[in-house]
Amino acid sequence: MAKSIEFDALGLPPEAESLRGEVREFLDAEIAAGNINPNNAGGRGSFDRAFSKRVGAKGWIGMTWPKQYGGHERSYLERYVVNEEFLAAGAPTQAHFVADRQSGPILLQHAPEEIKADILPRITRGECTFCIGMSEPDSGSDLFAAKTKADKVEQGWRINGRKVWTSYAHQSDYMIALFRTAPPTKENRRHGLTQFLVDMKKPGITVSPIPFMTGGHEFNEVVFDDAMLPDNSVLGEIDGAWKQATSELAYERSGPERFLETYQVLVELIGALGDKPDLRGAEGVGRLVAQLNSLRRMSISVAGMLAAGKEPVLEASIVKDLGTNWEQALPAKARDLAAFADVEPSNRPNFQDVIDHATMIAPKLTIQGGTREILRGIIARGLGLR
Repeated sequence: MAKSIEFDALGLPPEAESLRGEVREFLDAEIAAGNINPNNAGGRGSFDRAFSKRVGAKGWIGMTWPKQYGGHERSYLERYVVNEEFLAAGAPTQAHFVADRQSGPILLQHAPEEIKADILPRITRGECTFCIGMSEPDSGSDLFAAKTKADKVEQGWRINGRKVWTSYAHQSDYMIALFRTAPPTKENRRHGLTQFLVDMKKPGITVSPIPFMTGGHEFNEVVFDDAMLPDNSVLGEIDGAWKQATSELAYERSGPERFLETYQVLVELIGALGDKPDLRGAEGVGRLVAQLNSLRRMSISVAGMLAAGKEPVLEASIVKDLGTNWEQALPAKARDLAAFADVEPSNRPNFQDVIDHATMIAPKLTIQGGTREILRGIIARGLGLR
């Protein structure tokens, strides 16, 4: 059924803006201690368990979760501010980010009580890391074409198949994965998928790196070869996980991480142009900042809609698609706008490094969270165009 695109008009409440100052003080102290280098083009948003434990001690992981599981019952918009500030500073959040953003909420909704009581408090302390097992080599972002099988056996579930583009699987304690437990039906190709909690230390699981052109390593291929999972690893409805997965992707696709991953390019560009840019440079920066602000407002709106219990799958897909396009185009635009500026290694040593890094990671931006082809299919279907 077709629907309209509706971004709720929403601003950040006073308590969220008050929290921003506290977060900036924390980040300033981390930078002063040498734990964060905001000028490091290749190390922004990296994996650091010690940092995540310090964030957990501040109460900034699982902020919206119930207190009985170690959460703090704060608002989604307060969490948004923490996430936004960490991204802008290039903080090494990856050891807790996926667990905080989407894995924890899935466990809250669908895991057995003994799993929630064990794992969720460890996530909030920054002690437990997660990855997401959705994409596969032959299906990419088309989740409903997943073939990795989970067969019910006497001992639990036997898993065979592969997942790909699995961020930080090589450093994760757990994966939340989408496996095929039954064939799709002619009437419903979404039928037959089930979500599982996977202990990455189980025998039969092999993780192989997929390196970036930069030499960095974030993506992985994960192979399951007769890996055994217990019965309580099932999350939610057997054969009906497509509803859970699409809801989960609204969290994954709509946050500020979808347009701030190359943010340092804009910072370096403004520094390169100086406080008195020419008309061309000033207009170009103005357009970029206006576009960034529009993306931010849409992202905040989706965060508020999620907090209100809505499922803004269409709106989240739009944020991801537009945000990816903006991030990927930014390095070339920055290089063009700075072409006539006095940018020398002596006065802006980081400018070219940041642009080079952002250019080389650009291809992965459209893979993580769903390719633009899949996203635009979701948008077209939501609008009744296909």
